[in-house]
Amino acid sequence: MSQQQYPQQPQPGWGSPQQQGHGIPPFQPQPPKKSKAGKIVGFGCLGVIALFVLIGIAAAAGGGNGDSIDTGAKDKAVTAGRTPESDKAEATPTQKTKTNTKTQAEQFKACVAKSGTATEKKAVQHVTKVTGADKRNDILDAAEVYTDFSGGLMSDSQGDAKLIASAFTSCYESKNGLVSVYGQDGDLIANANY
Repeated sequence: MSQQQYPQQPQPGWGSPQQQGHGIPPFQPQPPKKSKAGKIVGFGCLGVIALFVLIGIAAAAGGGNGDSIDTGAKDKAVTAGRTPESDKAEATPTQKTKTNTKTQAEQFKACVAKSGTATEKKAVQHVTKVTGADKRNDILDAAEVYTDFSGGLMSDSQGDAKLIASAFTSCYESKNGLVSVYGQDGDLIANANY
């Protein structure tokens, strides 16, 4: 008998044509890259807006009401080289009204004398100078009260300094104020929010 020869079946992956669904898929190109121009323009505009906001905040904090005349009461300080006669000759009407007003320390003592407790009245007798109480903008108000106490945070005078700070908060109001009480040597003794 003779043997018949059958055509050989090709084995998959052995050089025969690829069938659909088998093997390596054909090459596909990558999608095009997205443009970043929108991000750059967006962040640039955001930076400009942020700059305007910062300028507005700085103007509000430093500008106030636009008056060039300071109407707040200032502490009276003697300047070297000036005599009372030269002050009288150079005084303008606005300066004359300022010299008749009380200093900030005197105003503070008068407020405590009017509405303070007995211990606050006794503690306020040690106040020598007050600064920053006349200028309030409710953003960051910082008043300073100077006393004749000695020592710092751990001194024996700390209780009286806290009474002075408490009395200050009763006399003055601010949305965001801080009063600091200092000794005669410039050391911080106490502070409080007012």
